[in-house]
Amino acid sequence: MSEKLESSKIAIFKGKQIRKTIYNNEWWFCLNDVIEVLADSNDPAQYFKRMKVRDSELNKLINGKGGVQIVPPLMLKMKSVGGVQNMYCWHTEGIFRLVQSIPSPKAEPFKRWLAKTGYERVQEIENPELASQRIRMLYKAKGYSDSWIEKRMHSIAIREKLTNEWQERGAKENKEYEILTAEISKATFGVTPSEYKGLKKLKRENLRDHMTDLELIFTMLGEAATTEIHQDEDSKGFCKLKKDAKKGGKGSGVARVAFEKERKTKVVTSNNFLELQKNKEIK
Repeated sequence: MSEKLESSKIAIFKGKQIRKTIYNNEWWFCLNDVIEVLADSNDPAQYFKRMKVRDSELNKLINGKGGVQIVPPLMLKMKSVGGVQNMYCWHTEGIFRLVQSIPSPKAEPFKRWLAKTGYERVQEIENPELASQRIRMLYKAKGYSDSWIEKRMHSIAIREKLTNEWQERGAKENKEYEILTAEISKATFGVTPSEYKGLKKLKRENLRDHMTDLELIFTMLGEAATTEIHQDEDSKGFCKLKKDAKKGGKGSGVARVAFEKERKTKVVTSNNFLELQKNKEIK
């Protein structure tokens, strides 16, 4: 569920430690640490409970029922005095919202501090190449090979191009994107992304970060083909996009089956690329 602990770090605000960790390629901050610093609370967990009662809108966001596009807090692994523990963490946007519910003279300086920690993201918006470099470094730090990283970066670009087409052609984000993605995956691999994650025993982790080279290649083929179909047929509306997704995935699925027959091997696997690579290195 969480990233490796090697990605965890300690940030300092006015002499106080705030733990943070990389999850899905962005910083997530420990809620207890933020509350302790801003509210001077000796029991941040209880303070957090009272906050949710006091601020109903915040409670909705935390429970994922806020009606806005914001990911609720997640339980991520953090180092503590008692060892490694799962603790509530939230990304920068969530922490900004949390701070609104804590009456503290430290709130404004904390917001400035938080904004400064996110400055690299502002730089990335102005210069996308920096974002690409950062993602490559994160994958490299986790132990991925250079060849896998190149495929993963290419898959990110193909995915972004596809979702841009969906946005322009009338698909609604989240639910409809999920349905369209599932159609491509089902036609390509015979399983939906949720079924695929179950096969690999994943929970909140990013499925594509655990794919082998071949799985990434056929994923890219299905999504690139779907993009081409959208453009060639100038598709509009969810129903047409769904038909295109099936067609694009089907072409990739035919190629996968032909490859499996020729090579006498299965593309869809429960294997985790990173674990496979580590096992090779050990041998």
